[in-house]
Amino acid sequence: MEEVEVAPPQAMEVRLKILFTSLCHTDVYLWEAKGQTPLFPCIFGPEAGGYGHFKKRKKKIVESVGEGVTDLKPGDHVLPVFTGECKECRHCESEESNMCDLLRINTDRGVMLNDGKSRFSINGQPIYHFVGTSTFSEYTVVHVGCVAKINPAAPLDKVCVLSCRISTGLGATLNVAKPKKGSTVAVFGLGAVGLAAAEGARISGASRIIGIDLNAKRFDQAKKFGVTEFVNPKDHDKPVQEVLAEMTNGGVDRSIECTGSINAMISAFECVHDGWGVAVLVGVPSKDDAFKTHPVNILNGRTIKGTFFGNYKPRSDLPSVVEKYMNKELELEKFITHEVSFSEINKAFEYMLRGDGLRCIIHMDA
Repeated sequence: MEEVEVAPPQAMEVRLKILFTSLCHTDVYLWEAKGQTPLFPCIFGPEAGGYGHFKKRKKKIVESVGEGVTDLKPGDHVLPVFTGECKECRHCESEESNMCDLLRINTDRGVMLNDGKSRFSINGQPIYHFVGTSTFSEYTVVHVGCVAKINPAAPLDKVCVLSCRISTGLGATLNVAKPKKGSTVAVFGLGAVGLAAAEGARISGASRIIGIDLNAKRFDQAKKFGVTEFVNPKDHDKPVQEVLAEMTNGGVDRSIECTGSINAMISAFECVHDGWGVAVLVGVPSKDDAFKTHPVNILNGRTIKGTFFGNYKPRSDLPSVVEKYMNKELELEKFITHEVSFSEINKAFEYMLRGDGLRCIIHMDA
């Protein structure tokens, strides 16, 4: 733990007090620099919940906003998001895209857009930002386009998990795969993203949700998310897409791939039914991977799609996802398996690296 100075926000920026944050494999992926070249030193943290720019009187800290911020007011509860929505570019104006030209995720930037400088420093030396959020800090500065204003009644220690992986998996099913009631859905990878995809299938009314994972220890937990059947590819001497085709009389109606394994991506596409099957790719592959399948698989009516953050526009759509939780349509408590204080953040990393549980909530004030 080190003390850092968090500078005031500049134009179109917000300084937030982070109350709860959570870990994501993105932190480890970039920390270990696998296929990426992140800037160091930096403050990690892609998902959190906090208060936006409210003032504490007397000897307390004053939260603030930069010039031009008009859609947030003192006391707002917010979720900072690793991608953004400027509301002005072609992607933001399109109903079909959430990949904002200005604010989409950038792991190489490390500084604020306004002046190309960091808002974090130690003894005058800059500390870089991480994917525009840097929530492993009691205070952070974020572009206003990466802040979603939410219902103040929503418990931040629960809804903070919606800033990253849970929304990614949930939206992949609800917004992209769009399974019909009574359909059959296959989910590849039963980590947090995959279980969120399964939750989306459950909400959609899928009659069969088949979970595919190499780790059979995940199967019992996945039942809580509506997964009805399980396949471990290691238990079969044929490609898993053939196993699924046999189980479902020709293929599943929808599949969602949440591993980043190129082989799983190919299997997810080839396991959907010809004529109407749709496969959605969520996982991020290695930079040298190549997707290979026979063109006939496409000519026969199978569809393959990709998605980023579940096709949710952060500012426009994330508040409605929070409302799903408030209306008890979406269950978030079952995603949270550990809670630790900020001083125990390394313990949270240990839980994640050994695959112990799903999400660990970090209490910043504890």
